[in-house]
Order: sequence, then structure tokens, then C-alpha cells
Amino acid sequence: MKVPKELKYTREHEWVRLDDNVVTIGVTDYAQSEMGDVVFVELPEVGSTKSAGDQLAVVESVKAVSDVFSPVSGTVESVNESLEDTPELINDDCYGEGWIARIKIADSAELDELMSAEEYEEYTAE
Repeated sequence: MKVPKELKYTREHEWVRLDDNVVTIGVTDYAQSEMGDVVFVELPEVGSTKSAGDQLAVVESVKAVSDVFSPVSGTVESVNESLEDTPELINDDCYGEGWIARIKIADSAELDELMSAEEYEEYTAE
């Protein structure tokens, strides 16, 4: 299982990368492996406002339908439209081409609530 050290993580298996007040969000390698082959992604609407914990997206796989939650509060700046035609990017490259959305963060202090890579590895090992 890949857990890049530079990212932050949630208990719901989302990852977060901060770049200049904008966070990129996706699902972790652990999550995509548990879901199986991803066949559909319902993306959020650009311009919509999310609070931390709100539903951000829906990922449908051969095994289940899973909600993706927003790890932070803010406004959806962009979505990965590539997932509409090739949802399997989440399986193939969850930390790269398989990202889901970018949110302009309202309060960067919310990032302090997220887990480090080490904490996430311990959490998934339980």
C-alpha cells in the first residue's frame, strides 16, 4: 500500500495535498484497493461550497458505492473531468491522475485535524 509522506489523510480514506491555499483531494491507495474496479465517479459541482465532512463525490465500483467526504471547508475550484470517461484512473493512479477535486480552503487550520502518513499507516493497520 502506497502512502506518500507529503500528503495528509482522513479516517474516511481521503488524501489531501495543499498548494497555495488550494487542496487537491482523492481517495487513498488503501481505499481504491478495498473498493475494487472503479466504474463511475459522480463529481461535485465547480463553485459549490463544502464544509469539512460534507459529501464531496460518489465513487461506484464493482463492489460498492462509496461516498467521498470533503476533508476541509471551502469552494470547489475544479474537478477531474477525466474521471467521467476513465474512472479507472482512481485504481491506476490514485495519487496522481486519479485525483477527484480541488478546493480553495477556507481555514487552513482544518489541515491540523488530518492524519500524517505515519498516523494513517497505523490507522489502516488496525
